Amino acid sequence: MIRRLNDIMRALLMQANLPPTFWVETLHTAAYLHNILPTKRLNFLTPTFALYLRHPTYDHLRVFGCACYPNLSATSPHKLHPRSTRCIFLGYPNNFRGYRCYDPISGKVHLSRHVIFDESQFPYHPLPSASTQSPATKDSDPSPIILEPLLPNPNLPPPTVPHSPPPTVPPTSPISNRAPLPHGPPPTTTQPTVQQHPPTPTNTHSMTTRSKAGTNKPITKLNLNVTHTPHISPVPTSYLKALLDPNWQQAMTNEYKALQDNDTWELVPRPTNHPVIRCMWLFRHKFKADGSLERYKARLVVNGKSQTVGIDCYETFSPVVKPATIRTVLTLAVSRSWPIQQLDVKNAFLHGDLNETVFMHQPPGFIDSIYPNHVCRLKRSLYGLKQAPRAWYTRFSNFLLSHGFKSSRCDNSLFVYRHGDHTAYLLLYVDDIILTASDHTILRSITTQLSTEFAMTDLGDLHHFLGISVTRSKSGLFLQQSQFARDIIQRASMSTCKPVSTPVDTSAKLSATDGPLLPDGSLYRSLAGALQYLTFTRPDISYAVQQVCLFMHAPREPHYNFLKRILRYLQGTLNFGIQITPTRLDSITAYSDADWAGCPDSRRSTSGYCVYFGDNILSWSSKRQHTVSRSSAEAEYRAVANTVAEVSWLRNLLLELHVPLRHATVVFCDNVSAVYLSDNPVQHQRTKHVEIDIHFVREKVRLGHIRVLHVPSESQYADIFTKGLPRHLFTDFRSSLRVRPPPAQTAGEY
Repeated sequence: MIRRLNDIMRALLMQANLPPTFWVETLHTAAYLHNILPTKRLNFLTPTFALYLRHPTYDHLRVFGCACYPNLSATSPHKLHPRSTRCIFLGYPNNFRGYRCYDPISGKVHLSRHVIFDESQFPYHPLPSASTQSPATKDSDPSPIILEPLLPNPNLPPPTVPHSPPPTVPPTSPISNRAPLPHGPPPTTTQPTVQQHPPTPTNTHSMTTRSKAGTNKPITKLNLNVTHTPHISPVPTSYLKALLDPNWQQAMTNEYKALQDNDTWELVPRPTNHPVIRCMWLFRHKFKADGSLERYKARLVVNGKSQTVGIDCYETFSPVVKPATIRTVLTLAVSRSWPIQQLDVKNAFLHGDLNETVFMHQPPGFIDSIYPNHVCRLKRSLYGLKQAPRAWYTRFSNFLLSHGFKSSRCDNSLFVYRHGDHTAYLLLYVDDIILTASDHTILRSITTQLSTEFAMTDLGDLHHFLGISVTRSKSGLFLQQSQFARDIIQRASMSTCKPVSTPVDTSAKLSATDGPLLPDGSLYRSLAGALQYLTFTRPDISYAVQQVCLFMHAPREPHYNFLKRILRYLQGTLNFGIQITPTRLDSITAYSDADWAGCPDSRRSTSGYCVYFGDNILSWSSKRQHTVSRSSAEAEYRAVANTVAEVSWLRNLLLELHVPLRHATVVFCDNVSAVYLSDNPVQHQRTKHVEIDIHFVREKVRLGHIRVLHVPSESQYADIFTKGLPRHLFTDFRSSLRVRPPPAQTAGEY
């Protein structure tokens, strides 16, 4: 520890070029920095967290030894006295939330919270001499280095003197023409000085030129190399135009061949007493995570709107995995260093077996020449059919259940495999699959079994899932949707907008009647829906997106201006995302908050919560309450009840994942009355209308699953989901939500 503190002290002193007389202040700063830095001995946690159970912040850190200007107005002798003076920044005092500034004139140390820093200036930083050099001797004979003192003061420690004296220059050397040093007499010489001005122009005409004025500009050499970008065929508007383009024609042929190989239909004469639905081609470009073209995609879909429930379709649903389930499984895989693989099912809906009789017209452009009037009797499901998702899910889940997997009761799209010491988790989102297992052997075995039953594409390690870019490094996983955010901004024609620091103004309260109605609200609804999906990796905009989604039925001008502020915030934070790091898998912590009567129209409150599994955030919400609360305690307690419901679901999910929690989940609330209501068995008349929520929370508390504790408002992270916050507070809470720029890549990472 002594060696570590000495290393930090030397680095701080050498960076600022301070003398050793400041070793005491430097030692205090070194110890302070050590206590807020992660260490291997604490599983990459900080000593501050181990002692106080809170993560430190780093926004207040400044460069040690730089110039600073503290606010000295409180100690000024009169009103005309300067409010500040140039000082030296010497660290962070104990038991005081401010900075230590040393005044070299008076020799006093000022403790101040309001300090302006100039981190590019160091009082004792060595600077080059102001003397000029001849071009011939610039590289071979450097100027002597002098020190620039802050202010002349005899009490200040003397500046460092260079070890070697400056070289002696002969009188005949051209360098003798240099300007004299500040602390010495000018050199005496009888040799003629060398002129440094440009040569006199030889032209005699009266026009003023750059050569005469001495304003010649340097020649800028342009790079005229042309990089060839492959041409991307535009999306055709009809199948006739697609057949004329070789790229789209090949895509249509591949899709039709896949349908034939899968025995999707059989040609039969057209029935007279049964409806026949139509089909059409859909075209789209498939892009990689970096925005480059991956392939041309043509898909044959049917018009499911023409189906009739009870005739050619019955039960319909679309199973998708929940976002909190995805983050939970990724947290477990990262913390246990498990491999994570990504799979894609080719034409997933074609694998579903149909139990209904469905007739479809032959695909446009691929009419059978022998039986042109026949129709297709579907044997397998197709995209667009109302029962296609159900048929595919039934086929896929039955296969997994027959091979030892168990379907989760908390999330039907999660399948768990457990055999001895081997464990595997499989997440299904329509035709996209995330598979992780305890070792590579069981992972390859499951992939082989799936490939024998379904046409699978092994995409390797998880890198791009549902439009989310996933980057894995030694520090964990980083999830971001930067390309999707750029597309949203470009769709709104705001690619050159000026960024803002927060997505919501602190005084912004939207009303359903303010401002004129938008002539066309389709763009507003499209952008609001896209922003909803962006909250998958951006919890910092959840409250703002929830506000704009409240007015999708009748958007007005203030609502659209509110939405544009969100886009301006995204413009400055395009590369931000969620960081998932290895963490301890033994506890869940939640924060709950409510903004009482925040809606100016209905006076309903807004609830918000965030749930952490170890250090990683799993779930969050910003939602308008369904009823009006008569007090702030009632609003806060309803928010606590919603948080407890989410926590209970996550605890059951972890139990199915074979990760039981041995400790109670702590729910932090900043309302004392709501905390007392969660544990007080006495009923009051003022709580009769919220008794359902009260009994629900109290039951969980009595069982030992939940503990509701009080937290100060300055540490209530859920505030970011209920109201607009000032910039400094919003930045702190955003960092607590694990929303940050991507980590810097270092050599050797994978």
